[in-house]
Amino acid sequence: MNELQSQIRQLCREKNAIIMAHYYQRAEIQEVADFIGDSLALAQKAQTATADIIVMCGVYFMAETAAILCPHKKVLIPDATAGCSLADSCQAADLKAWKQQHPEHIVVSYVNTSAAVKALTDVVVTSGNALKIVNRLPQDAKILFGPDRNLGRYINEQTGRNMDLWDGCCHVHNRFSATRLQTLKKQYPQAIVLAHPECQKDIINLADVVGSTAVLINYVKNNPQGQYIVMTADGVEYEIRSACPNAQLIGVGNACEYMHQHTLSKLLNCLQNESSQVTVEPTVATDALRPIVKMLEWSK
Repeated sequence: MNELQSQIRQLCREKNAIIMAHYYQRAEIQEVADFIGDSLALAQKAQTATADIIVMCGVYFMAETAAILCPHKKVLIPDATAGCSLADSCQAADLKAWKQQHPEHIVVSYVNTSAAVKALTDVVVTSGNALKIVNRLPQDAKILFGPDRNLGRYINEQTGRNMDLWDGCCHVHNRFSATRLQTLKKQYPQAIVLAHPECQKDIINLADVVGSTAVLINYVKNNPQGQYIVMTADGVEYEIRSACPNAQLIGVGNACEYMHQHTLSKLLNCLQNESSQVTVEPTVATDALRPIVKMLEWSK
């Protein structure tokens, strides 16, 4: 542990703070975190956290979700400009207009959305629970799903649904190349292809395992001697290598620059000054809490 990391851990003890980090964070951030997880796990952990301060090393919507679930705690984020291309692609005013055009539809929103969008939503989903939650809805339900069209298409194919899809995507997963993947498969014929459902259809069709970040990591943990082509954002390699040093990972070099905006120096400054506090307007928070709690209950 380096000097910055030691200072960060000391401040956590002094301030009764917990650092929560997404799997896509830089390795040095994950090394200093109290808890590492995907979007679902981070929300679940925030709901039960006993610390006075939560420092969310993820993108902004994750910090908003923690603030909604923990209204009496101080939620901080090291870099408040760490956004999300998916959340940016779906603005609350536009979703409201879409809802008004389809008044009989249930609104299912991906967790990668702003608090204001969640406030207009019937139930929130993550990539880890989307299939389970959509399957709980009536078979004849009309559904608006947003904002990730790739995840929505995957759910439609897996469930036989015909959800109307918002035209958004994760810029990291959407730019994976099927041509590049085919080349890697030829170079490493024994390799298992792990793909996140935010990838495009041609990537999913070439994958051996499709699932959330946590699902992909757990697959390797259960098969630790394998060779893997990993089609999700850089950062997951830290968790996999820590748990499975003998696994051979063939990365494709796609990092989420928003996730990587957090650095140790920003994290230290955030803790020292208790700066970049994330708050959500109370009315919005109240409306957004309902679909988030429903998601957490339906995920059990």
